[in-house]
Order: sequence, then C-alpha cells, then structure tokens
Amino acid sequence: MNVRSFALLLLVAFFLVSFANAQDNAKQASGKKQDVAVIKTNVGTIVFKFLPDSAPNHMKNFIKLAKKGFYNGLTFHRVIPGFMIQGGDPLSKDKDRSNDGTGGPGYTIPAEIKAKHGRGAVAAARLGDTVNPKRESSGSQFYICVGECNWLDGQYTVFGRVIEGMDIVDKIANMPRDKRDNPLQPVVMESVTIEKRAIK
Repeated sequence: MNVRSFALLLLVAFFLVSFANAQDNAKQASGKKQDVAVIKTNVGTIVFKFLPDSAPNHMKNFIKLAKKGFYNGLTFHRVIPGFMIQGGDPLSKDKDRSNDGTGGPGYTIPAEIKAKHGRGAVAAARLGDTVNPKRESSGSQFYICVGECNWLDGQYTVFGRVIEGMDIVDKIANMPRDKRDNPLQPVVMESVTIEKRAIK
C-alpha cells in the first residue's frame, strides 16, 4: 500500500468514526429526559416544558407546589379569547367567584424576566407595577398565552412553553364566561403532576 492509499484509508476511517460519534450524541440528546408539567382538566390535558435557563426559581416553585398537590382542584378562573387563560388561585376552590384571582400561597417569587412571550408561553401572574415595582410574581397563579402576547415581554416572568394540548388551551379560552371573564362552566385542574419526558 502506497502512502497516498494509506492516507486515504485513514481519512475514510476518521469520517466513519466521526459519523458514528455524531449519531451516538444525537441519540443521547434525543433520549435525555426533563421535567414537564401535566395539567389534566375536565376538558382535556395540557403539557408544558419548563425553561430552567430563564426562570429556575419559578420552575422549582411550580414543581414543588405540583408535587404537594397544591393545584389539584383549582380552576382556570380568567379566560380571554385570543389572549390567555389564567389559573392557580387556591380561592377558586370555593363557591365564591368574586374572590377568584386574589389568592395565593402567601409568598411571591423574585422576577426572572428573560424569556419572551408567544403562543403557548406559560408565565407567572403578578400584581401591577404601582403596588409591585419589583415585578415579583405570584406564588402560584400563572397564565398560558393563546396569542403572541409580545407586548408583555420584559414585564412578566415566562417559565414554560406548552408542548401538547394547545387545542385545549384554545378551547378553554373560547368558553362562555361571565363579566369577570370567569368561565360559566368551571374549568377544573383535576390534577397537576410532574413527569420525566424526552423533549426534542
């Protein structure tokens, strides 16, 4: 075998090894599992992934509350077509609709305003700037964007993205509602659980 043939053989072998390594890395990446939230409602299921690089503390808080069963039985108490659906208030469990949207776990979360809004964005609700200049988030209330909601960028903490069930989000947003935008037929979160799933 001459030098040129040997060099060509080495080059082919190098490319074959590189290709095999690339395939192995792709398999490992596709098989890597991460936490997702599974919201089972009485009208369908919504699944969202977290954004740990943008809002790690919000992710940890949501997972903590979900694992404690905090969200089970709560409702989506505010829905606006083309905009968003909001839930996570423990007061939505009672029969008094007038207090829906005013409750929480008794604490707030420091703002982690990095990720942008968009259809399917999951973000933390909060009180307005006049009483909350630091833009700290509600300890439990969150909303899911139906539309792009770009005008909210830089104002609220986005901590997740819907990966399954946007049709359910749309369905909830378009349900008949009262003057307070509370669905006439309660949309109940029957369970909110955390699962490990491979995310593409």
